[in-house]
Order: sequence, then structure tokens, then C-alpha cells
Amino acid sequence: MAFTHIEESELPHKHGEMHCHVLDEMPDKESFATVADVFRLLGDPSRCRIFWLLCHCTECVSNIAFITGMTSPAVSHHLKFLKSAGLIISERRGKEVYYTASPDTLPQALHRIIEDVVEITCPEEN
Repeated sequence: MAFTHIEESELPHKHGEMHCHVLDEMPDKESFATVADVFRLLGDPSRCRIFWLLCHCTECVSNIAFITGMTSPAVSHHLKFLKSAGLIISERRGKEVYYTASPDTLPQALHRIIEDVVEITCPEEN
């Protein structure tokens, strides 16, 4: 991760004694690209809903389509994006492919954020 180092003396508007300590370690614009991409990806309500569902269970496309009231092709389209971003993983069992949220740090953090924003409690916590 690259950092943009800015000296307070370089700022166009000086505030006297106030020093913004984050200036010493502020990541550059490109470092935030991943964050922006993830939020853009979850900016679709259907995709966000599918991701939340898969944080709680492992399901195949047909069941996800039934649960969400979407067509299987639409669900497959959303799953493709979620999987390419590393938010979900898949496993083939016979003729079916099952999807679930990745156990990695980012998907688990997004799961908690979604539940905090929507003000719902994780079903496993009830």
C-alpha cells in the first residue's frame, strides 16, 4: 500500500496548532480502489441480499432464486460478481454447485456492516 506523505506546512490553509496526524499515513487514491469496488458491488440491493443470505447458509442457484423471487439466470449473474470479488465461494456436489460466504476477513466484516446498517440481528445470534 502506497502512502501519500504531506507535510502540514504544505497545506494551503494553515490552522495554527492543529495537526492532522492522519496526514503522515494517508494511503493514496489507488489504495482505496478496492474499497470503492466492494461498495459498488454491494450497491445492488439484490446482490446485497444474496450475499447476506449466503452469510447464513449454503445454497444452490435454484434455491437462492426461489428464496429471493428472482430467476436462476439473474441469480447466477449476481453470484458471478460476488465470487469474482472473493466474497463468496462455491463447491460442486454432484450436479449441483453450492455457494456460501467466504470465511475471509472482508466478507465477514461486510456481513456485520450489512446487519448493522439494516439493524437486524444475525440469525445465529438469536
